[in-house]
Amino acid sequence: MWINFFKLRLFCCLLAVLMVVVLVINVTQVEYLDHETVSATFIDSSGQFVSSQMTRISRNPYCGYEHQTLSSRERTEEDSLLAALQWQVPDVGPVPFVKSTDPSSSYFVILNSAAFFKVGSQLEVLVHVQDFQRKPKKYGGDYLQARIHSPKLQAGAVGRVVDYQNGFYKVFFTLLWPGKVKVSISLVHPTEGIRVLQRLQEEKPHRVYFKSLFRSGRISETTECNVCLPGSLPLCNFTDVYTGEPWFCFKPKKLPCSSRINHFKGGYLKGLLTAAETAFFQSGVNIKMPINSSGPDWVTVIPRRIKETNNLELSHGSGTFPSGYYYKDQWRPRKFKMRQFNDPDNITECLQRKVVYLFGDSTIRQWFEYLTTFVPDLVEFNLGSPKNVGPFLAVDQKHNILLKYRCHGPPIRFTTVFSNELHYVANELNGIVGGKNTVVAIAIWSHFSTFPLEVYIRRLRNIRRAVVQLLDRSPKTVIVIRTANAQELGPEVSLFNSDWYNFQLDTILRKMFSGVGVYLVDAWEMTLAHYLPHKLHPDEVIVKNQLDMFLSFVCPLET
Repeated sequence: MWINFFKLRLFCCLLAVLMVVVLVINVTQVEYLDHETVSATFIDSSGQFVSSQMTRISRNPYCGYEHQTLSSRERTEEDSLLAALQWQVPDVGPVPFVKSTDPSSSYFVILNSAAFFKVGSQLEVLVHVQDFQRKPKKYGGDYLQARIHSPKLQAGAVGRVVDYQNGFYKVFFTLLWPGKVKVSISLVHPTEGIRVLQRLQEEKPHRVYFKSLFRSGRISETTECNVCLPGSLPLCNFTDVYTGEPWFCFKPKKLPCSSRINHFKGGYLKGLLTAAETAFFQSGVNIKMPINSSGPDWVTVIPRRIKETNNLELSHGSGTFPSGYYYKDQWRPRKFKMRQFNDPDNITECLQRKVVYLFGDSTIRQWFEYLTTFVPDLVEFNLGSPKNVGPFLAVDQKHNILLKYRCHGPPIRFTTVFSNELHYVANELNGIVGGKNTVVAIAIWSHFSTFPLEVYIRRLRNIRRAVVQLLDRSPKTVIVIRTANAQELGPEVSLFNSDWYNFQLDTILRKMFSGVGVYLVDAWEMTLAHYLPHKLHPDEVIVKNQLDMFLSFVCPLET
């Protein structure tokens, strides 16, 4: 009997020890859900799985990227990108509105004025900014946009702005067509507004917030989601196991994380600015306002000889700027001859026997909508997907064409995306066999404008790795990247989707995909150079030019 009693006591002790061990493990797991110690699986540059305890970076830690580890090459690249994008805004302390940049009292003057210029000549313009007291400013940091244009010729091109950090800016234009050419300079944001945008980018990346619905039976709960969720509440960790892209939702009180149904934009935070800061974001005052000339704002350009013009048109410099220009409402790239696909049959002939994948945001969904509207044989197949969300599919059975669109993974500000449709572009690329009849187009930028730049860099790093692998296994695959574009701005939109934010993203994208073997559709210049108002979703004439450029990469002119 005593032996049995001893065995019973020993069993109870072992059971108690086991319960303590289980309790400790569970507590540890809950603690790891805190944003300071989130557990996730990442992949380094060699493709090997690494420890989930990631190394912090020194720049204003943000939990969406501080839990990642980088190779020395990746670290060097990231540091170089961030250094290149450091906007020179002087630390002059609080500036009253009347001391901020006033576009109506600022002015520009054409420097190298002459009786006429030849096509291909450089035009230099000096901009001098002043405040609302009409006093010259002594520091730089304003965000300007510049273009030359000839309205009667429906011609236009962008200029390059250089900030001398003393209230003076120089703008360089290349004169690319003959005729009367007018100069236009705009103040997008004053220096003082840029300082506010910088603060929001670092301190308020959650100013656009997202939500997910969790449901099981009759029970449903909605919680907030984001790349980073501050605080110590329990989280659902939806970090992608293949790319390491982090995504979290606050854990529902009654439901498991596995019961997530969908993803949708929750809304925009209000009250982001102080009363003084609000003055720097006024429509009709200091957002995308013209700066006038103090003298003539136009020059006369005469043609070059035919031989000189051909050499100019086919300039192949690696740093060709501008990349192209409009003439008679047609985009003319300076690196190659672009075809015009004015007839649906031309597009059908180009895409015959091809599979075309469109990945990204709504700006590349425009391509899907244009093609299915313009080409009658390309019939959309109803997948029952939510409007404007997708995925979408179109088929031309007669000519064996398959066209697909799928949005990128979170963060994405669409209305409602089903959880099982949240696919990351890198993972989609890894599932494509590729080949000469495979075409891929990617546009990913707009939904990253509120986050620190490291978040976007990491996303592009994953996509680039998948692109390189796809081209390695199928070198004849055509891959096209659509850049960001300028858009209409008001006081509120500026805080979330300013051209200044998107200019940074566009610069990062160009640098990271330089030399990778992809083609670039320069949507940034194609919107800035055009006479139509800027829009997040450009008008059809601009989209048509984008598609002509895209299709020219797929089916280039025979030489």
